[in-house]
Order: sequence, then C-alpha cells, then structure tokens
Amino acid sequence: MLGAATGVAVAADAEKYSFEYRFTPGETLRTKVVHQAQVRTTVDGSSQTASTVSTSTKVWEVVEVDGTGQITFVHSVDHVNMKNEVTGRESVEFDTRDTEEPPPGFEHVAKRVGVPLTRIKMTKTGEIVEREELAPEDKSQPSQMVLPLPTRPIAVGEVWTNPYEFVIQLQDGTTKPIKTRQRFELKSVEHGVATIEVATQVLTPVDSPEVQAQLVQRESEGTIRFDLEAGRMLGQVIDLDRHVVGHPNPKSSMHYRTRFSEELIDEDAASTAEKDNGAGDGRTAAKADEDTSSN
Repeated sequence: MLGAATGVAVAADAEKYSFEYRFTPGETLRTKVVHQAQVRTTVDGSSQTASTVSTSTKVWEVVEVDGTGQITFVHSVDHVNMKNEVTGRESVEFDTRDTEEPPPGFEHVAKRVGVPLTRIKMTKTGEIVEREELAPEDKSQPSQMVLPLPTRPIAVGEVWTNPYEFVIQLQDGTTKPIKTRQRFELKSVEHGVATIEVATQVLTPVDSPEVQAQLVQRESEGTIRFDLEAGRMLGQVIDLDRHVVGHPNPKSSMHYRTRFSEELIDEDAASTAEKDNGAGDGRTAAKADEDTSSN
C-alpha cells in the first residue's frame, strides 16, 4: 500500500525512483548479521539481566528468475557464534564452526546451520508468492524475510506500508493475534543508494503486559539502505529500547534493548580475506565488537 508521507508535501515534479530486486540465477548473496539483545527484569526490587550476542552469516542462493521477474531463492545460514550471559551465572558461548558438541540449549542452533531452511518465491517488489519451510522441527512463527518494496515509483518523502500479523503465545496455552503494519518512508537517495526509515505500527489495542513483553521483542525501528541499480539491500540497522511494567506480576518490570545490524558482504573482498591466513576472521570479530559496542 502506498501513500503520501504524513506532514510531507511532495512536489508533483519531484524525481521518482523505481524499486525492484535484480538477481541472477546461480547468484549467491551473503550478509553478516549481528544481533545483540539485553533484557533487564526487576521483580520486587530484585533485578536480573540476560544478554545475548550472536554473529552469523546469512545466505541466499538464487535458484530461478522467470520471465515475469519472479525470483526463487533458498535461505540458509553458514555459521553462528552466540554468547549468553545471565546475572549470577557463568557465560556460555558457542560457535558452530567448532567441532565440539554444542552446550545445552544450543542444540537447535547447530541443527539449523549449513542446511536449507526456507525456499522463497517472490515478485520483483518482494511480495511473497510461495514459501516452503525446509528445516525439520521448526515450529517458530515465520519471520518477514524480505523487505517489501513500493509497487510504483516514489519520491523522497513518500511512504508505503505492509501489513503483518504476529501470533503471541500466552501462558495459559492460548494465542493472541496482533495486527501490525510496517511503515516505510523514503528519506533520501544519494549516489543511487536509497535510505529508508522503517517503524512498526501496532494496530490491535494491547493492554496486557504479557502481550506487550513479547511484542516489543518483534518490533522494528531503524534504517535500511537499498542499492537502486543493483536491486538489493545493502544493509540495515534496527535499534529498540522499550520498557514494560506489570509482567510477569504487577510489581515487576522489563527493560528490553536490542540492536540488529545486517550488512551485505562484498564477495571479492571476502575471497581476498580468506587467502590472508585467517585475517578475515580477525576483521569479522573486530567489526562485530564495533557493531554492538553502542549497546
């Protein structure tokens, strides 16, 4: 759905930009994903903090691009490094490139690395036509894997939205659907790269702290960079800082902070780094620290 940005006047003769994905059969896209989350829970004046940092490589293998521009690709994850810390406990770290058995609680991560996870067929503007979950025993709610693009040329300041429904699992065993929409605004275009601002808008009234506590962990608020000529996302940064009061009991509170960053990997640079006796791994670790240090 497209519309003019609220409070922004777009001139009739303003330059408009077309968005579409441009992939080639046989092409492989890799992105580095860094996700840091911190949850501080306070109950009756006593606080506990749980922190998770994960660094992974996401892979899209383009299988087919048909005559209408519809794209079929297979999503997988090359590797994952995770570190969990909880107040009063010893930290636990796991890297799927190690040969050791995963620590308790990380088994599901190891099973989902290096195998096809999802097959997607989408239009050139990112509308999902078909989705097939390939990973065994995956009972999680499907994530929104693809950035939906505007279906017509737009100018800086214009907005498009995409509806999305979250299903919240409640403690009593029931579920509650929450209608939301993602709001995208084209903020600028420089040297062929579009900067897009994204934010989640919750449409279903929510007054339950239990629902709020889960919902804040699924919202998005940040910026995306899209290469108009190459037809692909270059990167995104999502930052959230939310408070929920009254969960799990009326005298408790939760402070949730997260940063999610994703960056397209330059395959030529990556190939050079791999030949440099593992220097590429050092640079990756340094970049992960840089990406997450602000949290």
